[in-house]
Amino acid sequence: MALAKVQLIPGFDKQVTETGAEGRWTGGQYVRFRYGLPEKVGGWAQLGADSLVGVARDQHTWFDLSGNRYAAVGTDKILYIYYEGSFYDIHPLNDSLKQTGMTNCFTTSSASNVVTVTCTGSHGLSVGDLVVFSSVSAIPGTSSFVDSDFEKTFEVKTTPTTTTFTIQMPSNETGTPFTTTGTATLEVYYVVGPAFQLPGYGWSTGQWGGTTTTATTTINNSGTFPSGASTVVLASSASMPATGTLLIGSGSTAELITYTSNNTATNTISGISRGQGGTSDVTHADGSTVQDASSYTGWGSATAAGVIIDPGQWKLTNYGQKLIALIYNSVVVEWDPSAAGALSNPNRATLISGAPTASRDMLVSTPDRHLCFFGTETTIGTTSSQDDMFIRFSDQEDINDYTPTATNTAGTQRLADGSKIIGTLRGRNGNYIWTDTAMFTMRFIGAPFTFGFEQVGTNCGLIAQHAAIEVDGIIYWMSEDSFFYFDGASVKKLPCLVEDYVFGDINNNAELIVHAGVNDKFNEITWFYPSDSETSVDRSVTYNTRDSQNIPGGVWTTNDGSLMKRTTWVDQGVYGKPYATAYNSSETPTQGSISGISAGATTYYEHETGNDQVKTDGTTTAIPAQIESGDFDIDKDGSGEYMMRISRFIPDFKNQTGDAQVTIFLRDFPSDTRSSSASGPLITGPFTVTTSTKQVFCRSRGRAASFKIANTGTGQTWRFGTFRADIQVGGRR
Repeated sequence: MALAKVQLIPGFDKQVTETGAEGRWTGGQYVRFRYGLPEKVGGWAQLGADSLVGVARDQHTWFDLSGNRYAAVGTDKILYIYYEGSFYDIHPLNDSLKQTGMTNCFTTSSASNVVTVTCTGSHGLSVGDLVVFSSVSAIPGTSSFVDSDFEKTFEVKTTPTTTTFTIQMPSNETGTPFTTTGTATLEVYYVVGPAFQLPGYGWSTGQWGGTTTTATTTINNSGTFPSGASTVVLASSASMPATGTLLIGSGSTAELITYTSNNTATNTISGISRGQGGTSDVTHADGSTVQDASSYTGWGSATAAGVIIDPGQWKLTNYGQKLIALIYNSVVVEWDPSAAGALSNPNRATLISGAPTASRDMLVSTPDRHLCFFGTETTIGTTSSQDDMFIRFSDQEDINDYTPTATNTAGTQRLADGSKIIGTLRGRNGNYIWTDTAMFTMRFIGAPFTFGFEQVGTNCGLIAQHAAIEVDGIIYWMSEDSFFYFDGASVKKLPCLVEDYVFGDINNNAELIVHAGVNDKFNEITWFYPSDSETSVDRSVTYNTRDSQNIPGGVWTTNDGSLMKRTTWVDQGVYGKPYATAYNSSETPTQGSISGISAGATTYYEHETGNDQVKTDGTTTAIPAQIESGDFDIDKDGSGEYMMRISRFIPDFKNQTGDAQVTIFLRDFPSDTRSSSASGPLITGPFTVTTSTKQVFCRSRGRAASFKIANTGTGQTWRFGTFRADIQVGGRR
């Protein structure tokens, strides 16, 4: 019988069944469509030798006036600059918590790396905060530690009292321990916020930086506190209530427990109920932090408030050659690359004088050059006056003047539709603002109003601060239950054939970490998001703006592969390739050698390079791309009336490097689980296809068939053309 060609439309269709998706692709991972044909995505390679502290929430690239290229990456812990292959910590310091010239401040213990720090006054710190010491002196000569060992950045491990906290040194005290000795100046990193968005019991329902300091300790349970255990031994339980709630660990592995007994003589907590408040019952290692969650209302603890706690976020942009960086719901800072010692010291970012001190979002309006804040303070400097719908913008060309007068262009505006501003975007034709329910445009119109505001859409709110993107003057964004676009005339819903797959399995209690990115070379917009059971990004959905023009429902692909969980993305432009960040909760960060730092690290990648994932340590990992078709059947006396036999197929690949695999799947009825077999009586694959393979013989019989294209090894890539097979009638059954 003559070969038959199986015609397939580009894009995934997950709105119908696999049998109903005849002529469509139904799924895959690490693939894209280009000019209508599926191909494996390009590889990626690590940038810089170090991994960063925390999870990245925004990045920005720009040139200075001398043509030097910079990338800024903001994590939930630190603001970094990436320049010429190296990372630099430029995170701002909180002057309100600085303690200068502390005396009698360090205490060590024999054969221990734990150091207790005693402050002059209340430190205002929480577990996980970052601190740095300078001007350290008077460390006893009999100690194994010297002054310079303390002059670095540390993570706060416990906060036993309002005036004491503990840190961990890289090594144990092997000399003579000392008590309340030494002098130092203490400086504290500005708190960005929790790594993840948490429901119910959440991180900090109090003010930024915490409102109360609570007792903390660590687990000392002879190894681990196993999942399911109802008793745990702490380093000290003296400061814990007789009964109550404890928070163990941090980030995605944090667990709330309740207990009925506290034996302070043996430091044993018992009568434990695990995995409370929506957290998971997991195993915790000795040394994990334990905090009293009964009354604490600051960062690093949990409360019983029935609220969703927003994650720590950044909004990064540039004003000329200066980096402008906003900590979500907190301060805005600037960093000038032209300043003396900008990277050699390096200089830290500093507060912008006169600017608001609590805002949800920010952008620089161009070409008029106003610095604009959204969801900001009605009274500058008074954080309690923050209004989630209030807008404030600076005088033109002056980012330090926000007071409206008759002689400047500073001003304010309050939006009406919605309860809070979610995000903003500077576009080619104006500025765009989204609340939780609506979309507005903000355009420069000059005196006397400076900006004109117009509502252009309702019931089309933005899901997350970084979930909108512009491509060729059209604005695309993700909302709570749909994708939308604005073409300058009206807001329209974007047809989507993977809509149920995405919105039916997304964690709305973690949706604020959704991040959109564009890959202009391949005409792609990708949204990275957390699936229903995850608190961090683990999936992505991609829309092809060019190929979708003539395809009903558009050209969409999805990916749930573990190698491409990106938390931020920036397209080529300043750099020749797209740059993206990936987070690993179990990896210990290496940048800056912060002493006592907890696990949780970000790796910076350059995309569309090579065919694999390549780390700077030489580790190369294959990217296992695959794509699967919907079912097809033989069209004789009706669709699927007859069984069919497939005896061979003709591979059709372009740009193939290395081997590819083709597998045929069979089923007799839609309710059947499709099957394949590598050995008789039916032989359906997987078949290895090389660049020299002409045809592949198989033995396949079923009422419906589908096929999968894949690769498994390093160095492999492919672009698939058409599927032509020898299909014959195989009788009825």
